[in-house]
Amino acid sequence: MSTYLTQEGLDKLKADLERLKRFERPAISHQIAEARDKGDLSENAEYDAAKEAQGLLELKISKMEAILSEAVVIDESKLDTDRVLILTKVKLKNQANGMEVEYTLVPENEADLKAKKISVESPIGKGLLGKKLGDIAEIQVPSGVVKFEVVALGR
Repeated sequence: MSTYLTQEGLDKLKADLERLKRFERPAISHQIAEARDKGDLSENAEYDAAKEAQGLLELKISKMEAILSEAVVIDESKLDTDRVLILTKVKLKNQANGMEVEYTLVPENEADLKAKKISVESPIGKGLLGKKLGDIAEIQVPSGVVKFEVVALGR
């Protein structure tokens, strides 16, 4: 199964993986060695904690490597600009209160609400996919259905 990423997301993932391998892994190995030097390992809480941290780190590294091995970079130049797709910047107007919001739809692992990047897998993202300028998207949220008008599209 492919994992779709933007070039920015791919670069960030590679940098994070490199940081874990170059800095975090040696730091944990050092902690294990220090704890081992303190004597009896059967009652050494520091050693146990360091070994557990090492296991979690290796699992994280393994998952990141698996994502990279399946990564497909999205080619923005081939995306339709007339409708809402992944990497579309969309401006929405809430039909109930007139408030406007702007989001960019991104792959799930790149979502960041503070940066106004929402996942295409989120309820709003799913509700917007395929919509065109002027369309009304009815999106189910916990408090009911919210209607958004697509008032602007861009990249």
